[in-house]
Amino acid sequence: MEIINKDIDGGTGFDWGRTSEDYAKFRDIYPEIFYQKLIEMGLCVKGQCVLDIGTGTGVLPRNLYKYGAEFIGADISKNQIEQARRLSEEAGMNISYVVSPAETVDFPDNYFDTVTACQCYAYFDKNIIFKKMRSILKTAGHFCILYWVYLPNESEIAFNSEKLILKYNPSWSASGATRWIYDFPEEANGLFELENSFLYDIPATFTRESWHGRMKTCRGIGASSLSSEEIAQWEKEHTEYLNSMPEVFDIPHFVTVLNLRAL
Repeated sequence: MEIINKDIDGGTGFDWGRTSEDYAKFRDIYPEIFYQKLIEMGLCVKGQCVLDIGTGTGVLPRNLYKYGAEFIGADISKNQIEQARRLSEEAGMNISYVVSPAETVDFPDNYFDTVTACQCYAYFDKNIIFKKMRSILKTAGHFCILYWVYLPNESEIAFNSEKLILKYNPSWSASGATRWIYDFPEEANGLFELENSFLYDIPATFTRESWHGRMKTCRGIGASSLSSEEIAQWEKEHTEYLNSMPEVFDIPHFVTVLNLRAL
């Protein structure tokens, strides 16, 4: 499903379903400490019913499954959910998935202990999402928003990869990320209280192939409205550039977390 938001990529449409097969292959890349931090916060553990909105290919539910929570994943993209179901079934995991925008997921009131939202918060209608999540969360349940992103100003490889994306897609607005912490959203007033908001650094190791795949599946290339010819030319140039780099390298990343408690 194509998404158009005037505040993202200059209003140019994008669709994660266009890149679902590559996304399933190249975007399951969070280091284990990313998941351990959630467990240490008491989230997504045994005895909890958890909804992961904007689940994509089910990365969070699949990697947190071993900790015993009951998971449901929701995503607006049918193609993403198809990949999530395939990967979960192949791993023998009993995870339910639904195709739905986060703002209109259909669950009873007071149903979930935790809702997670990773890499997707920017796409939600803030005037709707907090009311919706509060209705389906139990009192004192948690709405945990997470974002894990590389730091292009601290990595020559990441910087040059972004530069090449912008050559083909100058409207892409996700470049140049720096560290930041979520503020408490005014739309959450009266519905949630702030439990904590913090950030931490996590470097990640890539090969040339895995970094190429990670960048291809971003909103600026694989999910964009670029033509297949433009994407192929970007791939050619990006591969040529990476061939001049070491086979294995680290890219600095940080995680920023907003953990809200339902009133």
